[in-house]
Amino acid sequence: RTDGSAEGTGPVRAVPGYSPAHADAVTSVAALKPDLCVSGGKDKSVVVCSWRSGAVLRRFLGHEREITKVTCAPGSRRVFSASRDKTVMMWELQGTSGPRQHFPGHDLVVTGLAVSPDASCLCTGSRDNTVCKWDVETGQRLGRASISRNLVTHLCWVPGEPYVVQASEDKTIRIWDSRELHVAHMFPGKRHIQTCCDVSQDGRYCVSGSGGSTGEGCEATLWDLRQTRGRVHEYRGHLQTIASCVFLPRGLASAPIIATASYDGNVKIWEQDSGGRR
Repeated sequence: RTDGSAEGTGPVRAVPGYSPAHADAVTSVAALKPDLCVSGGKDKSVVVCSWRSGAVLRRFLGHEREITKVTCAPGSRRVFSASRDKTVMMWELQGTSGPRQHFPGHDLVVTGLAVSPDASCLCTGSRDNTVCKWDVETGQRLGRASISRNLVTHLCWVPGEPYVVQASEDKTIRIWDSRELHVAHMFPGKRHIQTCCDVSQDGRYCVSGSGGSTGEGCEATLWDLRQTRGRVHEYRGHLQTIASCVFLPRGLASAPIIATASYDGNVKIWEQDSGGRR
């Protein structure tokens, strides 16, 4: 448990065993509803599963290459997937098996997806150094911005705001104003590639993960999106690149907590405000 306590004594409960949802490695996963999740894999498929029963509810096929990212529109039943085939597709949970909308236009693999809070706009990022904004209903590209060496690794929308946070291989975290698609702020550069990012539900903080090896780099960094003066905390303890970082839902512990996952095979839980590890 996140508070360090153990389960009550008694017989050990069996862990449910489920059949694989994908025929190859799973590359991305996102929560769709409290009891559903969506995943993408190297098998080019997008799958909606019930985490309670393990049942595969929908399987979407249409991409020509491996899925790189999946995400969901807030409060809706739409799923978005990005692929190494340079495209993004939108799927309806209760619609046909084919994609509801296509978003072509990047020149290289799409590596970032973020849906606006009202689910009307989509921002995408790519290794082609660009960030694009799209109309979800029409599929029309509303804007495109390019920055040299800005190889996008991750995008996430700030809840309730028109801003999108972006991590990059150029070792920086940028805040984009989605209205005009320009950079509103850029945090001081790190020493290593920024591999991932997440924004807290109150929209105040961002956490990013760093690349690295043998303990050099490999840290998560907490940024204050309101003060924008620099980092608030660094969470150190991983030995390899951080692959994912998320703010965990409030209520799991007495204080806000953050989870990080690393290529070193570990998931670590951190106290957000103190930087302490649980």
